[in-house]
Amino acid sequence: MGNTILEARHIDKYFHDPVGVKVLSDISFTIDKGEFVTVTGRSGCGKSTLLYILSTMDTDYAGELLIDNVSMTGKPEPELARVRNEKIGFVFQFHYLLNEFTVLQNVMLPGLKLGRYTKQEVQQRAMERLTMLGIEKLACKKANQVSGGEKQRIAIARALINDPHIIMGDEPTGNLDKKNSEVVFDIFKRLAEEYKQTLLIVTHDQEFAARTQRNIQMEDGKIIQYSQKAQ
Repeated sequence: MGNTILEARHIDKYFHDPVGVKVLSDISFTIDKGEFVTVTGRSGCGKSTLLYILSTMDTDYAGELLIDNVSMTGKPEPELARVRNEKIGFVFQFHYLLNEFTVLQNVMLPGLKLGRYTKQEVQQRAMERLTMLGIEKLACKKANQVSGGEKQRIAIARALINDPHIIMGDEPTGNLDKKNSEVVFDIFKRLAEEYKQTLLIVTHDQEFAARTQRNIQMEDGKIIQYSQKAQ
């Protein structure tokens, strides 16, 4: 595919509690533009810890992280915060929508924070993303007036507002029933195939992972297997 979006180089991570315990060991891989990649493994294997490092939220590690071919390792927090807002979209198990805001306002928030576009332009971009996900009719509803499945789609629209280089998800279907999990998977698949959006998703759902382009399987803080889906 080319165009490497994310690269991990020999990442090690220790927890000090109070003695040092190694939780990630020699993690190395690359993700290219438009790839839909999952990370799987049992609880406690280190996959969420790895995601926090890859998303630049945890800087206490050895090794090197590159996003868009630029090293993130050792950068000051204000610069990392800008990278997170500009280049990474986040989708979590819990949607973290603000109930007092409308759906449209929730989607607009990262765009307003970035400050690249006027408020009117951000609003237009937010509506485009809601329309893309088939939930434009929810725009004026308060966030607490929509269903759980709709909330996760709103969270995906919010993650897309700044045209991120990569969307990172931590168990994004973990709180959803089978039908809504399928809806979210189909959205991710379409984003990768039609819009060349890069996705890195941590999941317990083996069925979900089996249908993505590549699965990185972890055990005891190490990568034990890469599986590539036949194209």
